[in-house]
Amino acid sequence: MNTPSTSNERLVMLSPAAQTQVRALLDKEKDGTGLRLGIKGGGCSGLSYVIEFTEEKKDDTVVEYPDFSVFLDPKSTLYLKGILLDFQDGLTGKGFVFSNPLASNTCGCGESFSL
Repeated sequence: MNTPSTSNERLVMLSPAAQTQVRALLDKEKDGTGLRLGIKGGGCSGLSYVIEFTEEKKDDTVVEYPDFSVFLDPKSTLYLKGILLDFQDGLTGKGFVFSNPLASNTCGCGESFSL
């Protein structure tokens, strides 16, 4: 198991709304799972975000939050440093929204980006 980061070393940040939603969804998952944030090639801007519930994997960077952990693989960590994950619930849509300070371009739907 990797050493979790402290709050002063946050690589990724989750808004209070995102934290509440993650906790609610994790209550339905099995023990030992956490939130995985990552990237993969594809999408209209070149890279797409990955968000899923998984267990910790070897070489993951672990960011601890109260009641859950966020896992980042080594490759994704480079692209997601400083990202803010928010959760929006409104008339125009519902879901997790990524705000990436490293992105030079994002698509209209907000699900892909380029550097």
